[in-house]
Amino acid sequence: MNAAGVRNGIFRDRTEAGRELATRLGVYRNDPSGLVLALPRGGVPVAYEVSLALNLPLDVFITRKLGAPEDPEYAIGAVAETGSIYMNPVALRILGGFSLSDQFYSDAICAKREEIARRQALYRGGRPLPDLKNRTVLLVDDGVATGATFLASVEALRNLQVRRLVAALPVGPRDTLGEIGKQVDKLIVLATPEPFYAVGNHYLDFRQVSDDEVVRYLEQAAAALPRRH
Repeated sequence: MNAAGVRNGIFRDRTEAGRELATRLGVYRNDPSGLVLALPRGGVPVAYEVSLALNLPLDVFITRKLGAPEDPEYAIGAVAETGSIYMNPVALRILGGFSLSDQFYSDAICAKREEIARRQALYRGGRPLPDLKNRTVLLVDDGVATGATFLASVEALRNLQVRRLVAALPVGPRDTLGEIGKQVDKLIVLATPEPFYAVGNHYLDFRQVSDDEVVRYLEQAAAALPRRH
């Protein structure tokens, strides 16, 4: 992608976004403690390109968005695979008066944890999340909007005592990225277009990523790593 494309916040696809991110992350190439973690599913193709370029292993960190009752796409929070629950403070102020003990949220959290378990089994084939203590983690997604899912992941990873946490994102709104920047050791972002409406608006090709594609990216990254070493 040329510089004008980045300034305009438009990427051809997730592959191109990942390659552009990798050019900004060269300092982490061959870091013996380094690990690229993708938020599935959309973050996986982006993170795959980062993994290849930086010669770092690739894995996933599974976090599921909690949507508002009347607007499932509006993230009021998220559930991480470590079991932690993050609530979006902006959503708390806007919606007000709800409790995670309410039946709607209890059911939603249960459903999210079931989906997380399904993805853990499918994506890792029974392997546990790698030990992240004292590691340099590059957390990658294809972009953020409210940031609830990403911030939930950041909070959960902090509790796992990573040594250095780097957020790597192609695109997002300034306010959300500002909040993420406060919570991580380093924030790398390619574009902060204004006004910002949705992540998908900043890709020419934003087709949904399937479970099979996630598994294939992880397998290809694992197969390439020994040769790269």
